[in-house]
Amino acid sequence: MKTTRKTFRSRISVLITLFILATSMPIFTYGFQITYSIGGVLLFIVIILTGIRYVISDGKLYSKMWFIPWGSIKIEDIVSVKRSYNPLSSPAASLKRLCIGFGNGKFGLISPVREDEFIETLKTINPNIEINIPETKGKWRIWDWDI
Repeated sequence: MKTTRKTFRSRISVLITLFILATSMPIFTYGFQITYSIGGVLLFIVIILTGIRYVISDGKLYSKMWFIPWGSIKIEDIVSVKRSYNPLSSPAASLKRLCIGFGNGKFGLISPVREDEFIETLKTINPNIEINIPETKGKWRIWDWDI
């Protein structure tokens, strides 16, 4: 059996980026000592946001930040995939997310950039996954940007 490995990076939201920029602007008026400290924290946040990856390999979906694994699930256990804008903490750098549901009522939130390819890859491994992602533009879309 040939094993394939596909990696999908996380979508980065315009809203989250603007929030980080807006909260960092007042920091630069307090002096160099605080500016360097807070600047280092903001740089760390940006590195975290840009390093989130989702890896599909050997029938499992892995969530990683750079080289640190956050968890894995068997794709065979996935029951549904739905659109979500839930702001709960999750390995996703965007508010436009996919809610991955399991049979026991649990769920996970992720936000891959190439959503269609991601879902197709999941469906090739588990064709029983119920997909519920509307194609229409909703109130959470601004000039076709992802939030």
